[in-house]
Amino acid sequence: MKSTASSFNHVADIERAQPSSMTAEEILVIEDDPDVSALLKTELMKHHYRVRVASDGLTGMADAQRRPPALIILDLMLPVLNGWEVCRSLKRHPKTKAVPLLILTALTTEEDRIKGLELGADDYLTKPFSLKELMARMRALLRRGRLTDGEPEQTSIQVGPLRIDTDRHEARMAGRLLKLTPIEFSLLKCLAQQPGKVFTRDQLISLLWGDDRVVEEHNLDVHIHAVRQQLEPDASRPRLVLTVRGVGYKLQIPGKLK
Repeated sequence: MKSTASSFNHVADIERAQPSSMTAEEILVIEDDPDVSALLKTELMKHHYRVRVASDGLTGMADAQRRPPALIILDLMLPVLNGWEVCRSLKRHPKTKAVPLLILTALTTEEDRIKGLELGADDYLTKPFSLKELMARMRALLRRGRLTDGEPEQTSIQVGPLRIDTDRHEARMAGRLLKLTPIEFSLLKCLAQQPGKVFTRDQLISLLWGDDRVVEEHNLDVHIHAVRQQLEPDASRPRLVLTVRGVGYKLQIPGKLK
């Protein structure tokens, strides 16, 4: 197991090794397997991303908070601090909560996948993995982030007691701040921009993850449930984010609730 100090040196060595002319987005890889981290570094740099690598959870978390990257690739079975705690902390920290986070792990059960998404991860990919699929998922997350940052849009959306401030990336229900991950915020914003409209599952997956459709449909269900937990008095009996059977979801206009 490497010390935290030597892990910081490893990050610095990788940064110095990269061309200074490289101006693309910066990816932080938190991975303790040197073969996997070397593979990821090579592939990412081939696509002109800048790369930082941390080999334990504590170092990776501190590095992300010190200088937030464009995206984080996170292993779960890490020394010093496990990936579950790293994910939880990063998604609660004001400087990193909006940074897209992709879990890359050998943990393959549905329970692990759901736990990762519920902790705030924006995507979950299991090992062994395809580099092509990983790059597609990354591009989708980064593209969504760029669109959110640069698109001309309403800075405030009001639907009854729900208010969304896109500049501050905040949503409030009757004044109460909702704790939403970036994916959940984008999902709620999408529904709130056209209240009452039914969005198909395919439409929502495309809007949230782009046309690189390598996400599992169950991922959408997990995020819908998380939004309901924040928005509804009783998430098991939703009255705002409604399921339209066989079609998709819609945000019910509060004034029309019965």
